[in-house]
Amino acid sequence: MRITLLGAGHIGQTIARLLGHSGDYQVTVVDRSAAALDKLAGEPVATRVAETADPAALLAVLKGQQAVVNALPYHLATSAATAAREAGVHYFDLTEDVSATRTIKALAEGAPTSFMPQCGLAPGFIGIVAHHLAKSFDTLHEVKMRVGALPAFPTNSLKYNLTWSVDGLINEYCHPCEAIRGGRNIEVLALEGLEHFSLDGTEYEAFNTSGGLGTLCETLAGRVQTLDYKSVRYPGHRDLMKLLLEELQLNQDTETLKSIMRKSIPSTMQDVVLVFVTVSGLRDGNLVQEVFARKIFADRNEAAPLSAIQITTAAGVCAAVDLFREGQLPQKGFVRQEQVALPAFLANRFGKAYQQSRQVESIG
Repeated sequence: MRITLLGAGHIGQTIARLLGHSGDYQVTVVDRSAAALDKLAGEPVATRVAETADPAALLAVLKGQQAVVNALPYHLATSAATAAREAGVHYFDLTEDVSATRTIKALAEGAPTSFMPQCGLAPGFIGIVAHHLAKSFDTLHEVKMRVGALPAFPTNSLKYNLTWSVDGLINEYCHPCEAIRGGRNIEVLALEGLEHFSLDGTEYEAFNTSGGLGTLCETLAGRVQTLDYKSVRYPGHRDLMKLLLEELQLNQDTETLKSIMRKSIPSTMQDVVLVFVTVSGLRDGNLVQEVFARKIFADRNEAAPLSAIQITTAAGVCAAVDLFREGQLPQKGFVRQEQVALPAFLANRFGKAYQQSRQVESIG
C-alpha cells in the first residue's frame, strides 16, 4: 500500500519506522524540514521536502498515493484532509481538534475514499475502549474516560514535562469540551471539573480538556446519562495552568505561553501513559461497573528509545491503517474510532503495544 506520511516529528518518525519495517507499506515521509527527514536515513522509507502548510504542495505529494497519514500540527488538519479529498486518497490523522474533525466529517460526505481522523491515544484508543465496554450494557448510566501522558519523574512545580506537541497541549486546555449530562449533549469549560483519585498507589488529579471524546458524544447520544473526558495530571498542575491561562490571561496570547513552555519546561522520553475508563449501567437488571485501566511505559532501549506517548500514539494510527488495509474498517466515508473493535485492535501487530503494557489491578 502506497502511503504518504505528513510530518517527521517524534510521532511521525515512529509511525514511519513501524509502517516502513512492516513490509506492507511503501512509505514516503514529507516534511518542511530536511533536518527532520535526515533522522530517517537508513530506514526503509522515502523522504521528500515540501512546504506542508501550502495546499498546492500538499496536493502534489499526495497524487498517485493510496493513503495519507497526517502527523502535522492540529491547525493543518483541515488543509491536509482537503488535499486528500482532491487527490482521491484515504485519510488518517491524529487531531484532537473538534472543529477540524467536524470539517473532515463534512469532507467525507459522498467521498469515494475513507476519512478517519483522531487515530491516536485520546481521541483514538480511549474511545475504542469506552465504546467496547458500553456495548455490553443493557442500559448505560455513566461513561468516564481519563487519560494522562505524564513524566515518570516530575520535578518542577507544574509536575509536568513536555512529552508531546505544545500546540496540541495548549489547544486542549483552551477550548470548550463536549460532554453529556442528564442525557443532554452540552459544552463544559476546559480546566474545570477537577477531581482527585488514586491509581496503583499514586495520587492524580483530572480535569476537563477538549477533544478527547472524539465522536462518542454523537455515537452515544440518547443512550447514556453521563459521558465525559478528562486529562490526568499530578496534583497541583491544574491550578498553575489556570493561573497562567486565566489570571495572567495567556489564553489571549497562546504563542507567548507556548514559547515560555518550550524554553522553560524540559522534554522527556521517560514518561508513562495512563488509560482509565469506567462504565456503569444495568446488565440483566443489575447495576454493574466495568473498568479498563492500563499504564504504558517508555521503552528505554538505549539504541532506539521510545517514549510512552510515541508508542501509544503511533500504535493507534498504525493499527487503524492496518485494519483498514485488511478490510476490517469501512472503505469510504467518515470512519469513527468506535467502529474499531477493541479485540481486533489489541490483536493487531501494531495495536498489541497496548497489550504489552501493565494492566492495573488495584484502583482506589
